[in-house]
Amino acid sequence: MMKYINKLLILAIVCMVPLAGCDSDELTDLNIDPTAANELDWKFMFTQGVVQAAENRYVNGRAHLGIASHLIQHMASLESGERAMGDKYTQNEDSKNSYMWYVYRNSLKTLAEVIRQTGPDGVNPNWTNLHHVAQVMYIIPMHVMTDLYGNVPYSEANKGVDGIFFPAYDPQESIYKDMLNKLDAAAKAIGTGTDNIGAADLIYGGDLDKWKRLANSLMLRLAMRISNVDAATAQEFAQKAIAGGVMTSNDDMCWLQMSSGPSQWFNQNGISRALIPDDWGANSVMSKTLVDFLKDRNDPRLSIYGGGIGPWEGPFNTDPAAQQGMPNGYDSETIKEFEGTTDAVDPFTTYTRLNTKLLDVDDPFIFMTYAEVEFLLAEAALKGWGSGTADHYNAGVKASMQQWGIFDASFEVADADVDTYLANNPFDGTIEMISEQHWAANFLQWYEAYSNWRRTALPALTPTNYTGNLTGGQIFRRLQYYTNEVANNPNIKTGGTQPDDFMTRIWWDVN
Repeated sequence: MMKYINKLLILAIVCMVPLAGCDSDELTDLNIDPTAANELDWKFMFTQGVVQAAENRYVNGRAHLGIASHLIQHMASLESGERAMGDKYTQNEDSKNSYMWYVYRNSLKTLAEVIRQTGPDGVNPNWTNLHHVAQVMYIIPMHVMTDLYGNVPYSEANKGVDGIFFPAYDPQESIYKDMLNKLDAAAKAIGTGTDNIGAADLIYGGDLDKWKRLANSLMLRLAMRISNVDAATAQEFAQKAIAGGVMTSNDDMCWLQMSSGPSQWFNQNGISRALIPDDWGANSVMSKTLVDFLKDRNDPRLSIYGGGIGPWEGPFNTDPAAQQGMPNGYDSETIKEFEGTTDAVDPFTTYTRLNTKLLDVDDPFIFMTYAEVEFLLAEAALKGWGSGTADHYNAGVKASMQQWGIFDASFEVADADVDTYLANNPFDGTIEMISEQHWAANFLQWYEAYSNWRRTALPALTPTNYTGNLTGGQIFRRLQYYTNEVANNPNIKTGGTQPDDFMTRIWWDVN
């Protein structure tokens, strides 16, 4: 038996000799996947983060449309729950969780890694332009996050690679001041680097001057957001933004052209998919509040925002005089009483629907408009932080009316039509008119419309008081935190906005 074992050992050694004589590099190469990337392309990651920031059907349907558009009374629905929680001031876990659940783990995570790897301790510390452009892009969904929830993870967010799995909750005041400082730094640094973003930039095609103007415009937005709670800081950064150069035309708008592929979860317009009947199928139509505002002023945007009255496939009654919006806060039974009928009310053959030309799956997703910038400039001038209040107001109205050609060429509004509108609805020099037009211009930008309404309390919206609502018939001041985060992150109890309910005001909401 021992002889047999010895023979096996000798045979094994002999068989190993050829292997021992092979080049070790060749053996190593056998373990390399020739189809896999050896290192990450940070420009590609930036592109991915931008697309993720436009969200998908899951978040757009539940938070952007289902909550924000209804709270701000741009849209209305006979439903409640995940498709129209903001219409009835009711509770739905998926809806109130969706932004915090989705955005941290997608766009913010992706963009944070680009920022880290192009920073001083990253693999490409000399990519100055990409670093600061990614920082500007990161702040767009990040400030929406804190505007929706209040105190949120910021300084320790997206640091799982560093072993931080339960991040601290930062005070909103410190978050805002850090974002303002980062935007100031970005506006000054963009264009000073040697790196070229090029085709990886799906928004401006590598035009760094436009990114600088976006950084300053976003700085102006955030400065005005805190103007009621910290006027000194707001004035400082608003004037920095104005001096540095903000958007100057609709060519500077920040928007992303979506695509019809590859799937509903990536590249396609999430607002569109949420409103397509055979898709997510949210049965939202235009709110009476917005339709009345546009009709009363003979506003050409009525025929842009609204596609008429009729089923998805048409035909539509597009006569401006025939348009009517649905009042918020009604269901399929209570709407019968409102309409004075005992028959079922079909919302799409009764009320104005959102224009289907705004709902192609490859339609643009808007992050920030030039019109908004002009209304912010008008308000800053009214505060004495700039000049030209009336000029900025008029420019904002014109920009809002003429920006929609990116969706469809038929949406063109001629200069003469804008002039007629302004002549018939002259600016009276008040913050009320600025804020009302700012609200109307933020169509499809419902997070921003919601935040700016909380800041200004304008226009004077009439809340709904649906039976069983959670707020005593008052519009939400914030969203409750993501349920899993409440259950698992102990830092929320010490650093989160408390009490964690819909009526607790966040730091800048003091109006």
